[in-house]
Amino acid sequence: MAQPLVKKDDDRDDEAEYSPFLGIEKGAVLQEARVFNDPQLDARRCSQVITKLLYLLNQGETFTKVEATEVFFAVTKLFQSRDIGLRRMVYLMIKELSPSADEVIIVTSSLMKDMNSKTDMYRANAIRVLCRITDGTLLTQIERYLKQAIVDKNPVVASAALVSGIHLLQTNPEIVKRWSNEVQEAVQSRAALVQFHALALLHQIRQNDRLAVSKLVTSLTRGTVRSPLAQCLLIRYTSQVIRESAGSTQAGDRPFYDYLEGCLRHKAEMVIFEAARAITELHGVTNRELTPAITVLQLFLSSSKPVLRFAAVRTLNKVAMTHPMAVTNCNIDMESLISDQNRSIATLAITTLLKTGNESSVDRLMKQITNFMSDIADEFKIVVVEAIRSLCLKFPLKYRALMNFLSNILREEGGFEYKKAIVDSIVILIRDIPEAKESGLLHLCEFIEDCEFTYLSTQILHFLGIEGPRTSDPSKYIRYIYNRVHLENATVRASAVSTLAKFGAMVDSLKPRVFILLRRCLFDSDDEVRDRATLYLNTLGGDGSVVETDQGVKDFLFGSLDVPLVNLETSLKTYEASEEPFDINFVPKEVKSQPLAEKKAQSKKPTGLGAPPSGPASTVDAYERLLSSIPEFSNFGKLFKSSAAVELTEAETEYAVNVVKHIFDRHVVFQYNCTNTIPEQLLENVIVAVDASEAEDFIEAGSKPLRSLPYDTPGQTFLAFEKPEGVPAVGKFSNTLRFIVKEVDPTTGEAEEDGVEDEYQLEDLEVVAADYILKEQVFNFRNAWENMGPDFERVDEYGLGQRESLNEAVTAVINLLGMQPCEGTEVIASNSRSHTCLLSGVYIGNVKVLVRLSFGIDSSKEVAMKLAVRSEDGTVSDAIHEIVASG
Repeated sequence: MAQPLVKKDDDRDDEAEYSPFLGIEKGAVLQEARVFNDPQLDARRCSQVITKLLYLLNQGETFTKVEATEVFFAVTKLFQSRDIGLRRMVYLMIKELSPSADEVIIVTSSLMKDMNSKTDMYRANAIRVLCRITDGTLLTQIERYLKQAIVDKNPVVASAALVSGIHLLQTNPEIVKRWSNEVQEAVQSRAALVQFHALALLHQIRQNDRLAVSKLVTSLTRGTVRSPLAQCLLIRYTSQVIRESAGSTQAGDRPFYDYLEGCLRHKAEMVIFEAARAITELHGVTNRELTPAITVLQLFLSSSKPVLRFAAVRTLNKVAMTHPMAVTNCNIDMESLISDQNRSIATLAITTLLKTGNESSVDRLMKQITNFMSDIADEFKIVVVEAIRSLCLKFPLKYRALMNFLSNILREEGGFEYKKAIVDSIVILIRDIPEAKESGLLHLCEFIEDCEFTYLSTQILHFLGIEGPRTSDPSKYIRYIYNRVHLENATVRASAVSTLAKFGAMVDSLKPRVFILLRRCLFDSDDEVRDRATLYLNTLGGDGSVVETDQGVKDFLFGSLDVPLVNLETSLKTYEASEEPFDINFVPKEVKSQPLAEKKAQSKKPTGLGAPPSGPASTVDAYERLLSSIPEFSNFGKLFKSSAAVELTEAETEYAVNVVKHIFDRHVVFQYNCTNTIPEQLLENVIVAVDASEAEDFIEAGSKPLRSLPYDTPGQTFLAFEKPEGVPAVGKFSNTLRFIVKEVDPTTGEAEEDGVEDEYQLEDLEVVAADYILKEQVFNFRNAWENMGPDFERVDEYGLGQRESLNEAVTAVINLLGMQPCEGTEVIASNSRSHTCLLSGVYIGNVKVLVRLSFGIDSSKEVAMKLAVRSEDGTVSDAIHEIVASG
């Protein structure tokens, strides 16, 4: 079993046979470690044993506490040897063993002696080991030596101290921060590595102080940094300062740009590249600013060094995503890289050319790529496929050549991820380019005739069921689908049965033929296939005559599920068998994970893309059960929506309060989740007094105070308001927490009998239009939009004024409406001038709403928006427009 671990690839078989570590065992090496106790030490033999021990540790071998202790004490005896090579191995071994606090004392004196040695190699290594194994108490004793080492004349010693400081900053930051003066002095060192490490440590010490970092960058950009490595670090810190100051500087006034441009003329290639990359990554970079960086990268493309060619073409590839015209001057140089021996460089070159090429160059590029594809690995092929997909969407008229290319490579050998990328690309092209539908579906049909991946076969069959019936001749796809029933595994057969049924339901003329095929499926060996065939035969109409399928049957069999699966699963688990049947309409449509009563600290969770996935729907059910159990609110009817918790207090205050808004048809209930963070107090008769003078449509309808609120035990108090039925009433509410406070004896934990009335001012709370719209995910927006129909469609255009970016405008409208973005349309490409966003939701009264937003931004940053709304009720479509107009 040991040999494959040692062998890295086939070319190194001979090396593996002669590896000194091949097949070594921990027990045998521990026996060999006894040589550390010999009176006459053999330095070479001891070094070999330590090497074996280090190898075992780095291979993941674990030593028991007893074994590690024995080895540690044996290694400490080697300090008596004066052999420099062995001493360095001893340092390494002590670092790797990570001795306990009791054992550290044994070697501390030896290490401190070495730290003051005249041998610089001893000093440097002793500093590294001491800082690795010591705790804060010992660190204060050696702090003076470490400060001296930072400014030591020997660069090896100074670098060792600085690197140790970088590691110690994670565990003992207060000690390291006291070294600022010495570190600042080391930044001026003439030794390249010392300056590099000193700058890295100084930045880490000041990283939480934006002003201090800005001053550091300002002082160093004047030319005091000589080390190329340190210069690269400084460029990165400069980019950070530019990003952070982007909002405060005026247009056209970009600080430190001259410094970055000056670095493009540096003699070190790494500095030139770092500066060029920093310029290309500047937010809102202009073509004028990009030009010098692109010129430098173009020179790197013809370099004899593969690493420079790779770095340049990768950076240009990223620039081409946002500024394709700026990269077109490099196209001739990149075309020569298509035949580069390094396949990574060739792949990046071809994908960049696909992004920057024009319509006339497509055919020529396709010929070059065809020869190129057979020589590269699947991971590179996927990158090329994605680039071709983007090119086809950019030049729709070239879809024939590009679709044929994709179909040809689909027939070639390749792994799952590669084939999936091709299939996904063809599907996207079919959806976005209507002319490509017929040829694209036929290419997919031919692929599933010889597809080895079950997942891809089922996905293609599902897609065929959606798009196939809408083509000019749906019957030509039936043969490919029915072949799957005979030639594939049970999973694919079941998917093929569903696809056949879709054709029968959507194309009335095909129904008799489809019924004959479905009846044959009743004798399948798999129960899932038989069950599906039985369901479709009985639901679509048993005789299979040429009649139109009822719309309700289509919706039941093939309509999208209106509720999240996790909610449906939870509701089915909690359903108790009774005379009343299970009703899917009572399954909550929004997934929530906000607990009923959550502490202030727990509520600070990331939102947006970085947020964790929502939890199960049990919380939604719990809210409904909780509210129905309160007599004052039990007759309010079905709960429509509960909001996320809104914080009404700041962090680290005496009382933590957040509120959840529960929306009913005629009522709104505020659930105030309160936490008492003062151990010496008990709060009683807790209630929130609300001033609703700025919410004219709301009338107070009841409340439920909280009798007692002990320390660190969350509790809830409720307040209900009545509002006009079915109307999205909005308003602002002022909140004051009122209670009786009683002192608590810390020794006995008992509260005093007498208390004092007190109050605590909370933040204002708003009920907004978005509270009356429930987010609902739609997985195929185009189908849902077409099925909704234009009967209650309302379209209008709006001016949104000046905005910093299109992204800001899109986010503002999404937040205003409180609807669910579909198909990832909330994400906007950088520097995009136009964007379409798709939203879906359910309006109060259980009315489905779909929204299509089209945005555009001009050179003066004025944003215009076209809003198209479709719903099941015209008044709801009008209401959505009113929300946007008044927002």
